[in-house]
Amino acid sequence: MAATPDQASFEADLAPFFNDLADAAGSIARHHFRTPIDFERKEDLSPVTIADQGIERELRARIADRFPDHGILGEEMGSTPGERYTWYLDPIDGTKSFISGMPLFGTLIALSDDREGRVVAGMIDMPALAERWYGANGCTTFNGRPVSVSATTELAQAQIYTSSPDFFPADDWRRYDTLSRKAMFRRFGGDCYQYGLLASGYCDLVVETSLKSFDFMALIPVVEGAGGIIRDWSGKPLDPTSDGRVIAAANESLLAQALEIIDAA
Repeated sequence: MAATPDQASFEADLAPFFNDLADAAGSIARHHFRTPIDFERKEDLSPVTIADQGIERELRARIADRFPDHGILGEEMGSTPGERYTWYLDPIDGTKSFISGMPLFGTLIALSDDREGRVVAGMIDMPALAERWYGANGCTTFNGRPVSVSATTELAQAQIYTSSPDFFPADDWRRYDTLSRKAMFRRFGGDCYQYGLLASGYCDLVVETSLKSFDFMALIPVVEGAGGIIRDWSGKPLDPTSDGRVIAAANESLLAQALEIIDAA
């Protein structure tokens, strides 16, 4: 179903609101970053801080005020249903980095059109680094300037990233380990930052598992708007029901090579 003129205009003008949300999130994150801060363990043993909670609370309030008929799904406060659009929020992606003083944490914001089954826009904001990727309308910008993925097409020449071996179940790790050792080199750490680096052409593959929808929805327009491709481990497009196994590649050739190895391992 094609967007109506009003919907098209609304979607074309989202960038200022995304930037406002990221600015608000970044202000809270920087206020708490590298200060004495307590954290709690959630049921899945992942940490959560007052900064995570404060950011999500602020973003939810701003979205509800501006778009009261939109749904919101956030990492810390669950789901609020909407009529057509849903916002996906990860207030601090990389909380362990945040807690330990490492600046490679980010805020992820996405807006999906649930009726059409597509992600309208997504943002990766790195508040401690003053770096921001925004993907919408088939284009991705980094701090306001268009970016594109690398031209690497051979796995043997590719740079491959993942956040941590700790996030992989044993069988998934075996498959990733087999794949990554065929690349030129592999790097660990970065959470959402890796996908920004891929969009800007600095790495060629990112492969992860155990992600939730609020972890990957914002990545879709950022990666695809820069000319890349992002799928699950079976090669299917991501959607909110995907199983959390994610592979982002600079191009179809790298994706095909990676999927073939993952499938055979």
